[in-house]
Amino acid sequence: MNRTTTVRQLRKSNEPWDILIIGGGATGLGCGIEAASRGYRTILLEQHDFAKGTSSRSTKLVHGGVRYLQQGNISLVLEALKERGYLLQNAPHLVKNLSFIVPGYRWWEKLYYTIGLTIYDWLAGKLGFGRSKMLSRKETLDHIPTLEPEKLRGGVLYHDGQFDDARLAVNMMQTIYDHGGTALNYFKVTRLLKEDGKLYGVTARDEETGEEIDIRAKVVINATGVFTDTVRQMDDPDTEPIIQVSQGVHIVLDRSFHPGNSALMIPKTADGRVLFAVPWHHKVIVGTTDTAVSKAMLEPSAKEEEIEFLISHAGKYLTGNPGRSDIRSIFTGLRPLVKPKESKSTKSISRDHTLITDPSGLITITGGKWTTYRKMGEDTINQAIHTGDLKETDSETSTLNIHGWSETDNDESLYSAYGADADAVRRLSESHEGWAKPLHPDLPCTPGMVVWAARNEMARTVEDILSRRTRSLLLNARASMEVAPRVASLLAKELGCSGQWEKIQADEFRELARTYLPVH
Repeated sequence: MNRTTTVRQLRKSNEPWDILIIGGGATGLGCGIEAASRGYRTILLEQHDFAKGTSSRSTKLVHGGVRYLQQGNISLVLEALKERGYLLQNAPHLVKNLSFIVPGYRWWEKLYYTIGLTIYDWLAGKLGFGRSKMLSRKETLDHIPTLEPEKLRGGVLYHDGQFDDARLAVNMMQTIYDHGGTALNYFKVTRLLKEDGKLYGVTARDEETGEEIDIRAKVVINATGVFTDTVRQMDDPDTEPIIQVSQGVHIVLDRSFHPGNSALMIPKTADGRVLFAVPWHHKVIVGTTDTAVSKAMLEPSAKEEEIEFLISHAGKYLTGNPGRSDIRSIFTGLRPLVKPKESKSTKSISRDHTLITDPSGLITITGGKWTTYRKMGEDTINQAIHTGDLKETDSETSTLNIHGWSETDNDESLYSAYGADADAVRRLSESHEGWAKPLHPDLPCTPGMVVWAARNEMARTVEDILSRRTRSLLLNARASMEVAPRVASLLAKELGCSGQWEKIQADEFRELARTYLPVH
Protein backbone atom coordinates (compact mmCIF):
# COMPACT_ATOMS: atom_id res chain seq x y z
CA MET A 1 0.00 0.00 0.00
CA ASN A 2 2.04 2.89 -1.34
CA ARG A 3 0.46 6.23 -2.17
CA THR A 4 2.89 7.13 -4.95
CA THR A 5 2.35 3.79 -6.68
CA THR A 6 -1.42 4.04 -6.24
CA VAL A 7 -1.55 7.52 -7.79
CA ARG A 8 0.58 6.34 -10.71
CA GLN A 9 -1.81 3.45 -11.32
CA LEU A 10 -4.80 5.80 -11.07
CA ARG A 11 -3.39 8.04 -13.82
CA LYS A 12 -3.02 5.05 -16.16
CA SER A 13 -6.49 3.63 -15.54
CA ASN A 14 -9.28 4.47 -18.00
CA GLU A 15 -11.88 2.00 -16.73
CA PRO A 16 -14.69 3.66 -14.73
CA TRP A 17 -14.96 2.78 -11.05
CA ASP A 18 -18.18 1.25 -9.78
CA ILE A 19 -18.28 3.49 -6.73
CA LEU A 20 -16.38 6.70 -5.96
CA ILE A 21 -16.58 8.05 -2.41
CA ILE A 22 -15.75 11.64 -1.48
CA GLY A 23 -14.63 11.88 2.14
CA GLY A 24 -12.26 9.84 4.29
CA GLY A 25 -13.83 10.11 7.72
CA ALA A 26 -15.74 7.35 9.52
CA THR A 27 -18.72 7.52 7.18
CA GLY A 28 -16.74 7.53 3.93
CA LEU A 29 -14.43 4.77 5.12
CA GLY A 30 -17.45 2.74 6.21
CA CYS A 31 -18.93 3.15 2.73
CA GLY A 32 -15.57 2.14 1.24
CA ILE A 33 -15.40 -1.09 3.24
CA GLU A 34 -19.00 -1.89 2.42
CA ALA A 35 -18.45 -1.38 -1.31
CA ALA A 36 -15.07 -3.09 -1.61
CA SER A 37 -16.08 -6.10 0.50
CA ARG A 38 -19.09 -6.65 -1.78
CA GLY A 39 -16.75 -6.83 -4.77
CA TYR A 40 -17.41 -3.41 -6.33
CA ARG A 41 -14.50 -1.54 -7.88
CA THR A 42 -14.14 1.16 -5.24
CA ILE A 43 -12.12 4.36 -4.82
CA LEU A 44 -12.22 6.82 -1.92
CA LEU A 45 -10.77 10.35 -2.10
CA GLU A 46 -10.00 12.48 0.96
CA GLN A 47 -8.98 16.14 0.66
CA HIS A 48 -6.66 16.03 3.69
CA ASP A 49 -5.76 12.97 5.77
CA PHE A 50 -8.05 10.13 6.78
CA ALA A 51 -10.10 11.15 9.86
CA LYS A 52 -8.53 14.61 9.85
CA GLY A 53 -11.77 16.21 11.02
CA THR A 54 -14.57 15.05 13.27
CA SER A 55 -13.62 11.39 13.13
CA SER A 56 -10.37 11.82 15.09
CA ARG A 57 -11.84 14.24 17.65
CA SER A 58 -14.61 12.24 19.32
CA THR A 59 -15.05 11.44 23.02
CA LYS A 60 -13.56 8.00 22.14
CA LEU A 61 -16.78 6.20 23.00
CA VAL A 62 -18.57 3.44 21.10
CA HIS A 63 -21.98 3.75 22.69
CA GLY A 64 -25.71 3.42 22.27
CA GLY A 65 -26.26 6.89 23.66
CA VAL A 66 -27.77 7.05 27.13
CA ARG A 67 -28.97 10.60 26.50
CA TYR A 68 -30.76 9.53 23.30
CA LEU A 69 -32.67 7.05 25.47
CA GLN A 70 -33.55 9.92 27.79
CA GLN A 71 -34.79 11.88 24.75
CA GLY A 72 -36.98 8.95 23.73
CA ASN A 73 -35.12 8.11 20.49
CA ILE A 74 -35.40 4.36 21.02
CA SER A 75 -34.76 3.43 17.38
CA LEU A 76 -31.39 5.23 17.36
CA VAL A 77 -30.38 3.62 20.66
CA LEU A 78 -31.34 0.16 19.39
CA GLU A 79 -29.36 0.63 16.19
CA ALA A 80 -26.32 2.04 17.99
CA LEU A 81 -26.28 -0.73 20.61
CA LYS A 82 -26.36 -3.36 17.87
CA GLU A 83 -23.53 -1.64 15.99
CA ARG A 84 -21.57 -1.27 19.23
CA GLY A 85 -21.71 -5.04 19.60
CA TYR A 86 -20.56 -5.59 16.02
CA LEU A 87 -17.63 -3.23 16.53
CA LEU A 88 -16.41 -5.09 19.60
CA GLN A 89 -16.52 -8.34 17.62
CA ASN A 90 -14.92 -6.93 14.45
CA ALA A 91 -12.19 -4.70 15.94
CA PRO A 92 -11.42 -6.05 19.44
CA HIS A 93 -7.86 -4.67 19.26
CA LEU A 94 -9.28 -1.12 19.34
CA VAL A 95 -12.72 -1.41 20.97
CA LYS A 96 -12.92 -2.22 24.67
CA ASN A 97 -15.63 -2.77 27.27
CA LEU A 98 -15.48 0.13 29.72
CA SER A 99 -17.40 0.58 32.96
CA PHE A 100 -19.05 3.96 33.59
CA ILE A 101 -20.09 5.45 36.91
CA VAL A 102 -23.09 7.77 37.24
CA PRO A 103 -22.85 9.41 40.67
CA GLY A 104 -25.97 10.22 42.68
CA TYR A 105 -26.03 13.34 44.83
CA ARG A 106 -29.81 13.50 45.40
CA TRP A 107 -31.94 10.88 47.10
CA TRP A 108 -33.84 9.81 43.97
CA GLU A 109 -30.98 9.70 41.46
CA LYS A 110 -29.66 6.18 42.14
CA LEU A 111 -33.04 4.55 41.59
CA TYR A 112 -33.89 6.76 38.60
CA TYR A 113 -30.60 6.04 36.79
CA THR A 114 -30.70 2.33 37.69
CA ILE A 115 -34.10 1.97 36.03
CA GLY A 116 -32.98 3.87 32.91
CA LEU A 117 -29.72 1.95 32.56
CA THR A 118 -31.45 -1.39 33.11
CA ILE A 119 -33.62 -0.54 30.10
CA TYR A 120 -30.41 0.37 28.23
CA ASP A 121 -28.99 -3.09 29.03
CA TRP A 122 -32.23 -4.79 27.99
CA LEU A 123 -32.24 -3.00 24.62
CA ALA A 124 -28.70 -4.30 23.91
CA GLY A 125 -29.88 -7.90 24.22
CA LYS A 126 -27.30 -10.58 23.38
CA LEU A 127 -24.83 -7.88 22.22
CA GLY A 128 -24.76 -6.29 25.68
CA PHE A 129 -21.46 -5.39 27.37
CA GLY A 130 -22.55 -6.20 30.93
CA ARG A 131 -25.31 -5.52 33.41
CA SER A 132 -25.67 -2.24 35.25
CA LYS A 133 -25.89 -2.21 39.04
CA MET A 134 -26.47 0.14 41.90
CA LEU A 135 -23.43 1.11 44.01
CA SER A 136 -23.06 2.25 47.59
CA ARG A 137 -21.21 5.46 48.41
CA LYS A 138 -18.07 3.49 49.28
CA GLU A 139 -18.23 1.39 46.10
CA THR A 140 -18.66 4.52 44.00
CA LEU A 141 -15.56 6.11 45.54
CA ASP A 142 -13.62 2.87 45.12
CA HIS A 143 -14.20 3.15 41.36
CA ILE A 144 -13.44 6.89 41.21
CA PRO A 145 -11.34 7.86 44.24
CA THR A 146 -11.14 11.52 43.19
CA LEU A 147 -14.91 11.96 42.83
CA GLU A 148 -16.33 14.83 44.89
CA PRO A 149 -17.51 13.05 48.09
CA GLU A 150 -19.65 15.82 49.63
CA LYS A 151 -23.34 14.85 49.58
CA LEU A 152 -22.54 11.77 47.47
CA ARG A 153 -25.17 9.08 48.12
CA GLY A 154 -23.76 6.39 45.83
CA GLY A 155 -23.98 5.71 42.12
CA VAL A 156 -24.82 3.37 39.28
CA LEU A 157 -22.35 1.35 37.21
CA TYR A 158 -23.09 0.52 33.59
CA HIS A 159 -21.09 -0.66 30.58
CA ASP A 160 -20.36 0.91 27.21
CA GLY A 161 -17.53 0.85 24.71
CA GLN A 162 -14.30 2.81 24.29
CA PHE A 163 -12.07 2.97 21.23
CA ASP A 164 -9.27 4.83 19.50
CA ASP A 165 -11.10 6.69 16.74
CA ALA A 166 -8.22 7.69 14.44
CA ARG A 167 -6.51 4.31 14.75
CA LEU A 168 -9.77 2.63 13.78
CA ALA A 169 -10.03 4.96 10.77
CA VAL A 170 -6.51 4.00 9.66
CA ASN A 171 -7.38 0.30 10.00
CA MET A 172 -10.59 0.89 8.03
CA MET A 173 -8.57 2.46 5.22
CA GLN A 174 -6.32 -0.60 5.25
CA THR A 175 -9.41 -2.85 5.19
CA ILE A 176 -10.53 -1.17 1.96
CA TYR A 177 -7.19 -2.12 0.42
CA ASP A 178 -7.43 -5.63 1.88
CA HIS A 179 -10.61 -6.10 -0.16
CA GLY A 180 -9.22 -4.74 -3.42
CA GLY A 181 -10.35 -1.13 -3.07
CA THR A 182 -8.36 2.09 -3.25
CA ALA A 183 -8.24 5.03 -0.83
CA LEU A 184 -6.16 8.19 -1.25
CA ASN A 185 -5.49 11.02 1.17
CA TYR A 186 -4.56 14.55 0.06
CA PHE A 187 -6.68 14.11 -3.06
CA LYS A 188 -9.29 16.88 -3.22
CA VAL A 189 -12.38 16.71 -5.41
CA THR A 190 -12.65 20.08 -7.15
CA ARG A 191 -15.45 19.44 -9.64
CA LEU A 192 -18.26 17.01 -10.39
CA LEU A 193 -18.41 15.75 -13.99
CA LYS A 194 -21.86 15.68 -15.57
CA GLU A 195 -23.40 14.88 -18.91
CA ASP A 196 -27.08 15.52 -19.66
CA GLY A 197 -27.54 16.34 -15.99
CA LYS A 198 -26.17 13.02 -14.75
CA LEU A 199 -22.93 12.48 -12.83
CA TYR A 200 -20.26 10.34 -14.42
CA GLY A 201 -17.26 11.17 -12.23
CA VAL A 202 -15.16 13.89 -10.64
CA THR A 203 -12.11 16.04 -11.20
CA ALA A 204 -9.67 15.67 -8.31
CA ARG A 205 -6.39 17.38 -7.46
CA ASP A 206 -3.38 15.66 -5.96
CA GLU A 207 -2.56 18.14 -3.20
CA GLU A 208 1.06 17.00 -3.13
CA THR A 209 1.79 17.73 -6.80
CA GLY A 210 -1.05 20.04 -7.86
CA GLU A 211 -1.90 17.73 -10.75
CA GLU A 212 -5.60 17.35 -11.61
CA ILE A 213 -7.14 14.17 -12.96
CA ASP A 214 -10.60 13.22 -14.19
CA ILE A 215 -11.92 10.03 -12.57
CA ARG A 216 -14.99 8.31 -13.98
CA ALA A 217 -17.42 6.36 -11.83
CA LYS A 218 -20.87 4.79 -12.11
CA VAL A 219 -21.88 6.19 -8.71
CA VAL A 220 -20.54 9.15 -6.70
CA ILE A 221 -21.11 9.25 -2.94
CA ASN A 222 -20.82 12.42 -0.86
CA ALA A 223 -19.65 11.42 2.63
CA THR A 224 -17.94 14.66 3.60
CA GLY A 225 -19.49 15.32 7.01
CA VAL A 226 -19.50 19.02 7.83
CA PHE A 227 -18.60 19.78 4.20
CA THR A 228 -21.72 18.01 2.89
CA ASP A 229 -23.33 21.20 1.60
CA THR A 230 -20.16 22.25 -0.25
CA VAL A 231 -20.24 19.08 -2.38
CA ARG A 232 -24.01 19.22 -2.92
CA GLN A 233 -23.66 22.80 -4.14
CA MET A 234 -20.99 21.68 -6.61
CA ASP A 235 -23.77 19.56 -8.05
CA ASP A 236 -26.46 22.23 -7.83
CA PRO A 237 -25.54 25.77 -6.68
CA ASP A 238 -29.16 26.43 -5.74
CA THR A 239 -29.38 23.48 -3.31
CA GLU A 240 -30.53 24.55 0.14
CA PRO A 241 -28.01 23.82 2.92
CA ILE A 242 -29.01 20.96 5.20
CA ILE A 243 -26.15 20.93 7.72
CA GLN A 244 -26.07 22.70 11.08
CA VAL A 245 -22.52 22.50 12.37
CA SER A 246 -22.08 21.89 16.09
CA GLN A 247 -18.77 22.08 17.94
CA GLY A 248 -17.59 19.70 20.64
CA VAL A 249 -14.53 20.52 22.76
CA HIS A 250 -12.50 18.20 25.00
CA ILE A 251 -9.67 18.87 27.42
CA VAL A 252 -7.02 16.30 28.32
CA LEU A 253 -5.65 16.03 31.87
CA ASP A 254 -3.12 13.83 33.65
CA ARG A 255 -4.50 10.62 35.19
CA SER A 256 -3.81 11.98 38.68
CA PHE A 257 -7.11 13.85 38.41
CA HIS A 258 -8.96 10.58 37.75
CA PRO A 259 -6.79 7.52 38.54
CA GLY A 260 -9.62 4.98 38.45
CA ASN A 261 -10.29 2.62 35.55
CA SER A 262 -13.97 3.52 35.20
CA ALA A 263 -15.27 6.53 33.29
CA LEU A 264 -17.34 9.21 34.99
CA MET A 265 -20.64 10.15 33.35
CA ILE A 266 -22.69 13.15 34.46
CA PRO A 267 -26.04 12.78 32.66
CA LYS A 268 -27.17 16.36 33.15
CA THR A 269 -25.04 19.38 33.99
CA ALA A 270 -26.51 22.72 35.04
CA ASP A 271 -27.14 23.68 31.40
CA GLY A 272 -28.54 20.27 30.40
CA ARG A 273 -25.46 18.73 28.78
CA VAL A 274 -23.88 15.31 29.28
CA LEU A 275 -20.33 15.37 30.66
CA PHE A 276 -17.76 12.57 30.57
CA ALA A 277 -14.38 12.09 32.23
CA VAL A 278 -12.85 9.13 30.40
CA PRO A 279 -9.52 7.34 31.09
CA TRP A 280 -7.69 7.00 27.76
CA HIS A 281 -4.04 6.21 26.95
CA HIS A 282 -2.96 6.97 30.54
CA LYS A 283 -4.64 10.39 30.45
CA VAL A 284 -8.20 11.49 31.12
CA ILE A 285 -10.46 13.18 28.57
CA VAL A 286 -13.09 15.60 29.86
CA GLY A 287 -15.85 16.60 27.47
CA THR A 288 -17.81 17.61 25.67
CA THR A 289 -19.48 20.88 24.73
CA ASP A 290 -22.23 21.36 22.14
CA THR A 291 -22.05 24.80 20.54
CA ALA A 292 -23.58 25.87 17.22
CA VAL A 293 -21.00 27.37 14.84
CA SER A 294 -21.61 29.10 11.54
CA LYS A 295 -18.77 27.73 9.44
CA ALA A 296 -17.17 24.34 8.79
CA MET A 297 -13.38 24.24 8.86
CA LEU A 298 -10.64 21.60 8.89
CA GLU A 299 -9.03 22.90 12.08
CA PRO A 300 -11.65 24.34 14.44
CA SER A 301 -10.63 25.89 17.74
CA ALA A 302 -12.17 25.97 21.19
CA LYS A 303 -13.89 29.08 22.46
CA GLU A 304 -12.76 30.44 25.80
CA GLU A 305 -16.17 29.88 27.34
CA GLU A 306 -16.07 26.21 26.29
CA ILE A 307 -12.70 25.70 27.97
CA GLU A 308 -13.92 27.42 31.10
CA PHE A 309 -17.08 25.28 31.12
CA LEU A 310 -15.02 22.07 31.05
CA ILE A 311 -12.52 23.23 33.66
CA SER A 312 -15.21 24.43 36.05
CA HIS A 313 -17.26 21.25 35.71
CA ALA A 314 -14.20 19.04 36.09
CA GLY A 315 -13.51 20.93 39.32
CA LYS A 316 -17.11 20.52 40.42
CA TYR A 317 -17.01 16.71 40.18
CA LEU A 318 -13.29 15.90 40.71
CA THR A 319 -11.48 16.79 43.92
CA GLY A 320 -8.25 17.80 42.20
CA ASN A 321 -9.77 21.04 40.87
CA PRO A 322 -7.75 21.23 37.62
CA GLY A 323 -6.74 24.63 36.25
CA ARG A 324 -5.67 25.87 32.84
CA SER A 325 -2.03 24.97 33.52
CA ASP A 326 -3.07 21.33 34.01
CA ILE A 327 -4.46 20.99 30.48
CA ARG A 328 -2.19 18.83 28.35
CA SER A 329 -4.18 19.31 25.16
CA ILE A 330 -7.46 20.72 23.86
CA PHE A 331 -9.11 19.18 20.82
CA THR A 332 -12.20 20.32 18.98
CA GLY A 333 -14.46 18.43 16.58
CA LEU A 334 -17.38 19.52 14.42
CA ARG A 335 -20.61 17.52 14.19
CA PRO A 336 -22.56 17.43 10.89
CA LEU A 337 -26.08 17.71 12.27
CA VAL A 338 -28.93 17.62 9.78
CA LYS A 339 -31.15 20.67 10.27
CA PRO A 340 -34.65 19.88 11.55
CA LYS A 341 -37.63 21.63 10.01
CA GLU A 342 -38.25 23.43 13.27
CA SER A 343 -35.51 25.35 15.06
CA LYS A 344 -33.79 23.39 17.82
CA SER A 345 -30.70 23.73 19.98
CA THR A 346 -27.84 21.59 18.63
CA LYS A 347 -27.81 19.34 21.68
CA SER A 348 -31.43 18.32 20.96
CA ILE A 349 -31.00 17.68 17.20
CA SER A 350 -31.30 13.98 16.34
CA ARG A 351 -28.12 12.03 15.62
CA ASP A 352 -29.92 9.77 13.11
CA HIS A 353 -28.26 9.59 9.70
CA THR A 354 -29.78 11.01 6.53
CA LEU A 355 -29.50 9.55 3.02
CA ILE A 356 -30.31 11.72 -0.02
CA THR A 357 -30.16 11.00 -3.75
CA ASP A 358 -30.18 14.11 -5.92
CA PRO A 359 -31.55 14.20 -9.52
CA SER A 360 -27.99 14.02 -10.89
CA GLY A 361 -27.45 10.71 -9.11
CA LEU A 362 -25.24 12.17 -6.36
CA ILE A 363 -25.80 10.16 -3.18
CA THR A 364 -25.27 12.01 0.10
CA ILE A 365 -24.92 10.29 3.46
CA THR A 366 -24.62 12.56 6.47
CA GLY A 367 -25.50 12.96 10.15
CA GLY A 368 -25.18 9.84 12.26
CA LYS A 369 -22.39 9.04 14.70
CA TRP A 370 -19.14 7.05 14.83
CA THR A 371 -20.80 4.01 16.40
CA THR A 372 -23.23 3.56 13.51
CA TYR A 373 -20.75 4.05 10.63
CA ARG A 374 -21.20 0.44 9.42
CA LYS A 375 -24.99 0.70 9.15
CA MET A 376 -24.61 4.05 7.39
CA GLY A 377 -22.27 2.41 4.88
CA GLU A 378 -24.62 -0.52 4.34
CA ASP A 379 -27.61 1.76 3.69
CA THR A 380 -25.57 3.95 1.34
CA ILE A 381 -24.20 1.11 -0.79
CA ASN A 382 -27.67 -0.44 -1.01
CA GLN A 383 -28.78 2.86 -2.52
CA ALA A 384 -25.69 3.01 -4.77
CA ILE A 385 -26.56 -0.40 -6.24
CA HIS A 386 -29.94 0.94 -7.28
CA THR A 387 -28.65 4.30 -8.53
CA GLY A 388 -25.74 2.86 -10.51
CA ASP A 389 -27.59 -0.21 -11.73
CA LEU A 390 -24.88 -2.40 -10.20
CA LYS A 391 -25.12 -6.14 -9.71
CA GLU A 392 -26.81 -6.70 -6.39
CA THR A 393 -24.82 -8.36 -3.62
CA ASP A 394 -25.49 -8.75 0.10
CA SER A 395 -23.67 -6.98 2.90
CA GLU A 396 -21.26 -9.02 5.02
CA THR A 397 -19.80 -6.23 7.15
CA SER A 398 -21.67 -7.13 10.35
CA THR A 399 -19.21 -10.03 10.70
CA LEU A 400 -16.27 -8.63 8.71
CA ASN A 401 -13.03 -8.30 10.65
CA ILE A 402 -11.36 -4.90 10.46
CA HIS A 403 -7.65 -4.88 9.53
CA GLY A 404 -5.60 -5.61 12.64
CA TRP A 405 -8.25 -7.85 14.19
CA SER A 406 -6.74 -9.73 17.09
CA GLU A 407 -8.09 -11.45 20.17
CA THR A 408 -4.80 -11.01 22.00
CA ASP A 409 -5.37 -8.86 25.07
CA ASN A 410 -2.24 -6.73 25.31
CA ASP A 411 -3.64 -3.50 26.73
CA GLU A 412 -0.42 -2.65 28.53
CA SER A 413 1.75 -3.01 25.45
CA LEU A 414 3.06 0.04 23.66
CA TYR A 415 1.96 -1.67 20.45
CA SER A 416 -1.50 -2.86 21.55
CA ALA A 417 -3.38 -0.54 19.18
CA TYR A 418 -1.79 -2.29 16.18
CA GLY A 419 -3.54 -5.58 16.88
CA ALA A 420 -2.36 -8.28 14.48
CA ASP A 421 0.30 -5.88 13.14
CA ALA A 422 1.85 -5.39 16.59
CA ASP A 423 4.59 -8.00 16.17
CA ALA A 424 5.60 -6.54 12.80
CA VAL A 425 5.77 -3.02 14.26
CA ARG A 426 7.83 -4.32 17.16
CA ARG A 427 10.23 -6.17 14.84
CA LEU A 428 10.69 -3.05 12.72
CA SER A 429 11.33 -0.97 15.85
CA GLU A 430 13.91 -3.44 17.13
CA SER A 431 15.69 -3.68 13.78
CA HIS A 432 17.43 -0.30 14.24
CA GLU A 433 19.17 1.01 17.32
CA GLY A 434 16.99 3.48 19.20
CA TRP A 435 13.86 2.89 17.15
CA ALA A 436 12.06 1.04 19.97
CA LYS A 437 12.52 3.78 22.57
CA PRO A 438 9.70 6.35 22.95
CA LEU A 439 10.55 9.73 21.48
CA HIS A 440 9.33 11.37 24.71
CA PRO A 441 8.63 9.89 28.16
CA ASP A 442 5.02 11.09 28.02
CA LEU A 443 4.20 9.97 24.47
CA PRO A 444 3.34 6.49 23.10
CA CYS A 445 5.37 7.10 19.96
CA THR A 446 8.65 5.51 18.87
CA PRO A 447 10.82 6.07 15.77
CA GLY A 448 9.78 2.62 14.61
CA MET A 449 6.12 3.67 14.68
CA VAL A 450 6.93 6.73 12.59
CA VAL A 451 8.62 4.59 9.95
CA TRP A 452 5.82 2.00 10.06
CA ALA A 453 3.21 4.71 9.51
CA ALA A 454 5.08 6.07 6.49
CA ARG A 455 5.54 2.61 4.94
CA ASN A 456 2.22 0.95 5.81
CA GLU A 457 -0.38 3.55 6.86
CA MET A 458 -0.05 6.24 4.18
CA ALA A 459 1.20 8.91 6.61
CA ARG A 460 2.49 11.90 4.65
CA THR A 461 3.12 14.64 7.22
CA VAL A 462 4.34 15.15 10.77
CA GLU A 463 0.74 15.97 11.73
CA ASP A 464 -0.46 12.66 10.26
CA ILE A 465 2.02 10.86 12.53
CA LEU A 466 1.60 12.81 15.75
CA SER A 467 -2.13 13.49 15.55
CA ARG A 468 -3.64 10.35 14.02
CA ARG A 469 -1.18 7.43 13.50
CA THR A 470 -0.12 7.98 17.10
CA ARG A 471 -2.25 10.16 19.39
CA SER A 472 0.61 12.30 20.66
CA LEU A 473 -0.89 15.71 19.84
CA LEU A 474 -4.10 14.93 21.68
CA LEU A 475 -2.32 13.47 24.69
CA ASN A 476 0.33 16.14 25.25
CA ALA A 477 0.60 19.02 22.80
CA ARG A 478 3.80 20.45 24.33
CA ALA A 479 5.60 17.12 24.26
CA SER A 480 4.52 16.57 20.65
CA MET A 481 6.05 19.93 19.73
CA GLU A 482 9.34 18.80 21.25
CA VAL A 483 9.53 15.64 19.14
CA ALA A 484 8.32 17.20 15.89
CA PRO A 485 11.84 17.81 14.43
CA ARG A 486 12.85 14.16 15.03
CA VAL A 487 9.62 12.91 13.44
CA ALA A 488 10.16 15.24 10.47
CA SER A 489 13.68 13.87 10.01
CA LEU A 490 12.52 10.24 10.05
CA LEU A 491 9.63 10.97 7.70
CA ALA A 492 11.78 12.95 5.25
CA LYS A 493 14.12 9.98 4.87
CA GLU A 494 11.21 7.59 4.28
CA LEU A 495 9.50 9.82 1.73
CA GLY A 496 12.68 11.05 0.04
CA CYS A 497 12.03 14.70 0.91
CA SER A 498 14.53 17.55 1.27
CA GLY A 499 15.95 19.19 4.35
CA GLN A 500 13.82 22.25 3.58
CA TRP A 501 10.68 20.11 3.55
CA GLU A 502 11.76 18.63 6.88
CA LYS A 503 12.12 22.09 8.46
CA ILE A 504 8.80 23.33 7.07
CA GLN A 505 7.02 20.24 8.37
CA ALA A 506 8.40 20.66 11.90
CA ASP A 507 7.61 24.39 11.94
CA GLU A 508 4.07 23.91 10.62
CA PHE A 509 3.32 21.21 13.14
CA ARG A 510 4.58 23.26 16.09
CA GLU A 511 2.45 26.18 14.97
CA LEU A 512 -0.58 23.88 14.82
CA ALA A 513 0.18 22.28 18.20
CA ARG A 514 0.16 25.68 19.91
CA THR A 515 -3.55 25.96 19.09
CA TYR A 516 -4.13 22.79 21.15
CA LEU A 517 -2.96 24.60 24.29
CA PRO A 518 -4.85 27.15 26.41
CA VAL A 519 -3.87 30.79 26.30
CA HIS A 520 -2.75 31.80 29.77
